Amino acid sequence: MAAPPRLSLIMPAYNEAAGIAEAVTEAHVALARLGYEFELLVVDDGSTDETAELVREVARSRPRVRLLTHDTNRGYGAALRTGFEAARYELVAFTDADGQFFLEDLDDLIMLTRRFPIAVGWRVDRQDPWRRRFLSWGYNVLAGTLLGTGVRDCDCALKVFRREVLAYLLPESARFFVNSEMLCRARRFGWRVGEVGVRHRPRRRGTSKVSLAEVPRNLATLVRFWWRHVVWAKPVATPVFSEPVVLPFPRRQTATPDRAA
Repeated sequence: MAAPPRLSLIMPAYNEAAGIAEAVTEAHVALARLGYEFELLVVDDGSTDETAELVREVARSRPRVRLLTHDTNRGYGAALRTGFEAARYELVAFTDADGQFFLEDLDDLIMLTRRFPIAVGWRVDRQDPWRRRFLSWGYNVLAGTLLGTGVRDCDCALKVFRREVLAYLLPESARFFVNSEMLCRARRFGWRVGEVGVRHRPRRRGTSKVSLAEVPRNLATLVRFWWRHVVWAKPVATPVFSEPVVLPFPRRQTATPDRAA
């Protein structure tokens, strides 16, 4: 009988005290129900509320929960990188701390990683305000055209990576451009990306950290990245893996392990 998947799930969080305990508990229950060997890494990105303390409280009764903390708010991409570097298992996934996904749907994504090194979700019947859906649609068209991301929902926060390829995709962007950056790098290596529809629901607690101010900032970052990594890109050699391996991530002091967790 095949061993169950071993999954590290990264959950970046910034000022999510209103719903973080519910989100972490729900994620833990979903992964345990699926029968995975797993760890749940919550990266507190310099929150000024009780986010970190609430995660510590959950971790006291759920030892698979690990808390990593940033001293200051460094951004969504930086929080993801901290989680990626700390992950221990062969499959590495991430999701947001807003509770908008049904994490049982990770099972479909993990099935895809048997054939693809990267598996991404696309939000079925997306439950966000119309303005955000419209801006997201436009951004997906632009990112697909300029960067060749090649997926229908670039910023869907439910993705799974084989650890050996993730080592080559670690993001440089500290903010929300991280999804576009990683998918563009993957396409440049010639890696195929599997897609599957995932369920989506409205945010139940707290407020979104993606504001309209992020739109021009993200567009400026996209254009700079396109100019540097697409227009003036140098050829890259695609790594070849004879079998799944665990590559060490480059060490970088990006976070403080929370000893209380």
